[in-house]
Amino acid sequence: MILLVEEKLTVVKVSIVIKTLNEEKNIRMSIKSSLAVVARGGEVVIADSASTDNTIEIAKEFPVTIVQIKNPAERCCGIGPQLGYQHTKGDYIYILDGDMELKASFLERAIEILDNEPDVAGVGGYIHEMRTEHLEVQGRVNRLRRLRLKHPAEVQCLSGGGLYRRSAIDDVGYFSDRNLHAFEEYDLGARLRIKGWRLVKLEDQAVDHYSYSMSTWRVLWHRLCTGRFISSGELLTAAIRGDYVKNAVSETRIIQIAIGVWIYWAFAFVISYWLFGTRPIVILLLLALLVPLLTMTIRHRSLKLALYSILTWHLAAVGTLIGLSRRRKPPSDRIDSEVLQTAPAAGGISATHPPDLGAP
Repeated sequence: MILLVEEKLTVVKVSIVIKTLNEEKNIRMSIKSSLAVVARGGEVVIADSASTDNTIEIAKEFPVTIVQIKNPAERCCGIGPQLGYQHTKGDYIYILDGDMELKASFLERAIEILDNEPDVAGVGGYIHEMRTEHLEVQGRVNRLRRLRLKHPAEVQCLSGGGLYRRSAIDDVGYFSDRNLHAFEEYDLGARLRIKGWRLVKLEDQAVDHYSYSMSTWRVLWHRLCTGRFISSGELLTAAIRGDYVKNAVSETRIIQIAIGVWIYWAFAFVISYWLFGTRPIVILLLLALLVPLLTMTIRHRSLKLALYSILTWHLAAVGTLIGLSRRRKPPSDRIDSEVLQTAPAAGGISATHPPDLGAP
C-alpha cells in the first residue's frame, strides 16, 4: 500500500525547462516565477549550456534539477530544450528562456486547453518585451504588435516558448534539433503539423522577456559569434531531412530574404554586364545597393534601421549557404551531459510543501 502511495506522488503534471547560458542577472527571477507556478505539483529543470558566470551557483539556491552539457562546443539554441526534455517527467513541458518571467495565469489556461483538446500539441502566448533599446527587438516588437491575436488561433510554431504535450513530442521523435543555432521552435512546429498535431496561440501574456542589455551592433556581433547567422541554412537542411522544405521556404521569413538577396544580386550582375560589360559595373552595383537602402529608409523612417536591416539580410544570404554545408549529428541522440543537482522532491513540488524560493 505504501508503495502505491509513493508511486502516485511521483506523477508530475508540468515540467518547466529553463534554458540558460550566462544568465546570472535574470536566472533568479526566472526560477522563482517557475517554482511559484508548479507549487501544486510539478518540476523545474535547468538546462545549462556550460555557463561561465554564476548562473549555476545561483540556481543551486533553489529546489530544482540542474543539468549541463559536457562539451561547450555544442552550444546552440536547439540543444537546450532537448537537453532539458531528456531529464523531465511531466505530461506537459514548458520551455522558458533564462531571461524570462513566467505568468501563472497563462499556464493555467494552457493546461486547460491541453487537457480538453487531445489533438493540440502545444499552447503559446504573447511575449512582452521589457527591453527595446536595440533595433532588432524594436523591429520584432513592431511585427508582434501588428500580428498580436485578439483570440486563440492556430499557428505554425510557438515562438518564444510554449507548453507542449509529451505524447506529441514522442510522436515526432525528439523535442528540438540539437544542430540548430535558431529556428528550433519552427522546426518542432513543422514536424508536429506534418503529423497532424495542432498548435494554438493565446492572446494572454505568457512571459516578460528581459532581452539583451547591449547595443544594437553588439547584439549583431554576438549573433555572428554564436553562429545564429547560419541558422537559416541549418533549418533548410533539417527541412530536407524532415520532408517539410516547401513549408520552410513558404513560411520562414529569413529563408525568403536569403533567396531574395541571391535573386536580386544575380539580376543586378546580369543587367549590369548586359548593358555595359565590365567597365562601370562597380558603380552600377553601388546604385543597386542604394535602391533597397533608400526603400527601407523611407519605410522605417530611419537610416540606422535601414542599414541594420540590409546588413542582416546579406548576412542571412551568406549564412544560409554556410549552414547548408554543415555536418549534422542525429537529433534524437542523447546529449552528453552531467546532472549537477537533483530537485529534493522526486515527485515534484507539492502544495503542502511549498518551494524555498531562495535569496531575494
